[in-house]
Amino acid sequence: MIALSLGFLLDLIFGDPHWLPHPICLIGNAIATGERIIRRLFPKTEKGELYGGAVLAVCIILLSTGVPFLILRAAEVVSPWLRIGLETLMCYQILSVKSLKTESMKVYRELVREDLEGARKMVGMIVGRDVNSLDQIQVTKAAVETVAENTSDGTVAPLIFMAMGGAPLGFLYKSINTMDSMIGYKNDRYLYFGRFAAKLDDAVNYIPARVAACLMIAASALLRFDYKNAVRIFHRDRYNHSSPNSAQTESVCAGALGIQLAGDAYYFGKLYPKKTIGDPLKSVEYDDIPRANRLLYATAYLTFLICIISMGAALWII
Repeated sequence: MIALSLGFLLDLIFGDPHWLPHPICLIGNAIATGERIIRRLFPKTEKGELYGGAVLAVCIILLSTGVPFLILRAAEVVSPWLRIGLETLMCYQILSVKSLKTESMKVYRELVREDLEGARKMVGMIVGRDVNSLDQIQVTKAAVETVAENTSDGTVAPLIFMAMGGAPLGFLYKSINTMDSMIGYKNDRYLYFGRFAAKLDDAVNYIPARVAACLMIAASALLRFDYKNAVRIFHRDRYNHSSPNSAQTESVCAGALGIQLAGDAYYFGKLYPKKTIGDPLKSVEYDDIPRANRLLYATAYLTFLICIISMGAALWII
């Protein structure tokens, strides 16, 4: 409880310090290195790539969970306070509330300055789609969608996993999430190799995504956004995405802000048809980015409160 609370507080204050080596980058490097090795070991057939991708996923999960677990156990032998300090740092680095706001607001500032190229560059840092042909409205929508989707991936889900099993379980979640973002694509290279990681990501996010959506609805009511429309759009559009989880929070955000999100998008030079989420009750505007960030923060606070109460209740029962 102490480590999670302090880690959450540090994230809200400082965000991701660029000077500090980030464990998620290390996990990403391990995935890239592991992919190169495993592709040489397994045959270049559908089954070979499926099995190779599964082996990579298992190895990355064991590494990402086992290393922090062993570090914390060793630290506890030296001093319980050393363990708390190290786990606080780990929890801090697992969360990404302020960094998500910071990066999305860079897009907002470029849009306000009417620097479309700058806005495209900034949004390209936080989305996986092609951004070179996006107009101002499409850039705005991309930033809002990223904030909405990552409210679950970067905040709610990590908090839930850390509340259940501390930093090691938090890293387990982030390793799966990172694999999905790197190899979970449905293109020629990763259709089979990344399938296991993609399905695993769907599984571990199934409950957190829905919890995040419900808490975002509560947050929209607290912020005096249109929570009734958020509920309506959530029920109608929460599956308007290729992923069973991504549209859960996107639908709530679209409904709360009264805008339409998603739609067709280009990835790796290819147009992918995508359903829309929400109704265009009003035109998308630049200020929807800070509004989405207000939803992010309110949802994060509610999630943290529930996690701490749940952990306290579990300790009391034990």
